[in-house]
Amino acid sequence: MGSLDQDAGERLPEPLLDAIAPYGVVRSFPAQAILINEGDATDSLYIVLSGRVKVYASSEDGRELVLSEYGPGGYFGELSLDGERRSASIKAIEACTCRVVQGAELRRFLESHADFAMHLNRKLIRMVRRLTEQLSSIALQDVYGRVVRLLNELSEPVGEERVLRHKLTQQDIADRIGCSREMVNRVMKELTAGGYVAQRDGRIAILRKLPVAW
Repeated sequence: MGSLDQDAGERLPEPLLDAIAPYGVVRSFPAQAILINEGDATDSLYIVLSGRVKVYASSEDGRELVLSEYGPGGYFGELSLDGERRSASIKAIEACTCRVVQGAELRRFLESHADFAMHLNRKLIRMVRRLTEQLSSIALQDVYGRVVRLLNELSEPVGEERVLRHKLTQQDIADRIGCSREMVNRVMKELTAGGYVAQRDGRIAILRKLPVAW
């Protein structure tokens, strides 16, 4: 499953951030605020200036599957350019500020900035690849394999350990890999008891290479 965190290629470079600034307004959102609801008919583009948001789909019984996350320089809402309703919801993981560009203004900007159109095209290609990998992982890997892959992808070297870049609860992990919190809890208990993972200031640390299978 491809990492849900945005990579450097998905962040708008400073020249484009500066160029699009006059076309939008800055808005602030508190943590847990819903910026976009799945099914909305709005067509604005959101560019994250600070904080983090998650993109997710939800079922009628309230279950969520996290599709992606964006931090500063990331943007979302571009799929509304086709005139259809929103295909996913967006929630602020932490307090954030965004530049909001209305659909008409975005289309006007695109007409004179081919470099933004190219950036958008590359981002959409990465999105399709990531979602394909995510679907394949859910369909073909067991829960243990999905947890291990996610921990490896979201962690970075810190001394002799690997530590997750952000704090994640077991529910956060479950929402990212498409399973229940109880199943994640069992896997994490086994990894902790085996001396493979531990908590470091609220973040999960990988103490040694995780087994491919359990």
